[in-house]
Amino acid sequence: MIFTVAIDGPAAAGKGTISKAVAQDYGLAHLDTGLLYRAVGWRVLQGEAPVAAAMALEAGDLSHDDRLRTPEVAQAASEVAVLPEVREKLLDFQRKFARRDGGAVLDGRDIGTVICPDADVKLFVTASADARAERRFLELEAKGIGVSRAQVLADVQARDARDSSRDAAPMVAAEDAVTIDTTNMSIEAALDRVREIIGLKLQA
Repeated sequence: MIFTVAIDGPAAAGKGTISKAVAQDYGLAHLDTGLLYRAVGWRVLQGEAPVAAAMALEAGDLSHDDRLRTPEVAQAASEVAVLPEVREKLLDFQRKFARRDGGAVLDGRDIGTVICPDADVKLFVTASADARAERRFLELEAKGIGVSRAQVLADVQARDARDSSRDAAPMVAAEDAVTIDTTNMSIEAALDRVREIIGLKLQA
């Protein structure tokens, strides 16, 4: 079976949590495409040029979750993600993953619009900048990373601006995507809504 679920949205809206849960529920492979850009960003921070870093990327680079989840790497990832040449180098990897036998869930910024425009299910998971910044602040605080709420909010807003205004594959909801706003929604409620959407599609 080839069944593709595309989940897009801004940082800290909940799409990663939803994607992992959906993959587990339905036995689908999962790809956090943001990790591709984080891995490239990490390589750039080590001194590599962005395009060369994207070309040299290996599957093993995605397994170093701790080093890829720092604010510095997130910033670098957002900066390299605006480069058309970098996005082009990572395109084939994502599309092959999406069409793998057994089905797949991909989450990112341009899955439903660019990577998988023919996905069986398209979702756009979002939330207010304030709500997302608070979630990210608590996440970083739990990891012992010292940063202020104001700084996290500024980072979230700056990243949103870059992601939505870039020339190459800007972050935008696909016309046929279902938007889920998690600002005042629990993750359980969001998952129930997503399962309903996927269940109806599978029945059809």
